[in-house]
Amino acid sequence: MKTAIVFDCEFLCVQGSQSRFWCAAHDPDPVIAQIGAVKLGLEGDFPLLGINRVYVQPIDRFGNRYPIDPFFTKLTGITEENIEAEGLPLQEALARVDRFSEGARFWSWGKDELNMVAISCYVAGVQPCIPAHRFDNAVKLVIAAGMPIEDIGKTPSSKLADYYGVEHPPLQGHDALDDALSIAYALQHLLKTGKLQPEIFDRT
Repeated sequence: MKTAIVFDCEFLCVQGSQSRFWCAAHDPDPVIAQIGAVKLGLEGDFPLLGINRVYVQPIDRFGNRYPIDPFFTKLTGITEENIEAEGLPLQEALARVDRFSEGARFWSWGKDELNMVAISCYVAGVQPCIPAHRFDNAVKLVIAAGMPIEDIGKTPSSKLADYYGVEHPPLQGHDALDDALSIAYALQHLLKTGKLQPEIFDRT
């Protein structure tokens, strides 16, 4: 079955980082600490075929592990204990997500690959194992399905399923897997209702 991978990342921040574009002296580099991925079938009844949540050891420019700021824990639910117990080195985490994808294209709400691959790999000094051409922006898909541009800017990934009125289990915003699930539920709904054609995943 043809598939697409819907993914999301949580990357380090402290209070106010976003409004400062991560440029304050005490802001961490926006490297990833969590990846969530959902495998969406593009045939039949468009099933969700699997999920994957990976914690990543966030490393600074000198090879030291960043501590998890309390603000980041409050925002995402990710704790020092999560990273200590389950965190993988960046290359291993990316390789695991790549194996999960089985070569399918990756889609995020925006361009999360810039944090997942470009920034994180650059800071850690490692070679990316997933090339740029395998990533794309799910915003293109909802535009093709008729979502108004003005609604896109005010709808975060965590609210996309709710925007389309899709019933789903409880989801926690700023959890990478739950945010990926919200996007996946919305895309599945658009595919099932015929507002989105599976062929568009190949030609955007």
